[in-house]
Amino acid sequence: MKRESFEIGTFVHVYNRGNRKQPIVRDAKDRWHFLQMLYYFNNETLFANPFREARESLKTNFHGNQLFWPSIWGERKPIVRVIAFALVENHFHFLLKETTKNGISRFMKRIGIGMAKYFNTRHKEVGALFQGAYKAKAVREDVYLQYISVYIQVKNIFGLYPGGIEVALKDFDKSYDWVAKYPYCSLGDYAEKRSSPIIEKDLLGEMFPTSEKYKEFSRQCLTRMNLEVQLGELILE
Repeated sequence: MKRESFEIGTFVHVYNRGNRKQPIVRDAKDRWHFLQMLYYFNNETLFANPFREARESLKTNFHGNQLFWPSIWGERKPIVRVIAFALVENHFHFLLKETTKNGISRFMKRIGIGMAKYFNTRHKEVGALFQGAYKAKAVREDVYLQYISVYIQVKNIFGLYPGGIEVALKDFDKSYDWVAKYPYCSLGDYAEKRSSPIIEKDLLGEMFPTSEKYKEFSRQCLTRMNLEVQLGELILE
């Protein structure tokens, strides 16, 4: 199937899930490797084994919470901008911006191949990790960009909150702070809990100049309206 090409400057919602809805990550090590791929694969030059090279450059145990760019690699030149992301057990969502020609296509090819190879090697599995090719939908309007960002990095992780999304909505402040501390989504960057080298806030950051404004918008989206209706499409659950 031929992939849609996106114009430079286009925001795109990208998602995929595990084959037969099975897990694409099984533990903290898998999830950390996912973050590493988001960082190291988003570069004009694709190094043969960036994880090993970064570990050797650090000369320490690389399995930690630091994303390190070795100076021997030269200047990092991203091929896309990662505006928001969320990883749960059996699927992921990205909000990306096309900043180089076919950048999203190249980036997603690296992610798909890299995740499948890593997962099958580490867990001694064979076959497809994902249910098929990733889905990609251009975000043409600012209001849709705002809504989809909440869907990706807030509502998706509310589903992981103890008791589920219904419990999370009853105590929004507490559950929002819980999600902001979840390492495998980007809300922590917008809540000013961290500053990840993966994320570039871009237009979304301009729309919400303070973390409190974004939090209040998220509250309105999730407690006063049906977010899927506002988005006007069926979205991967």
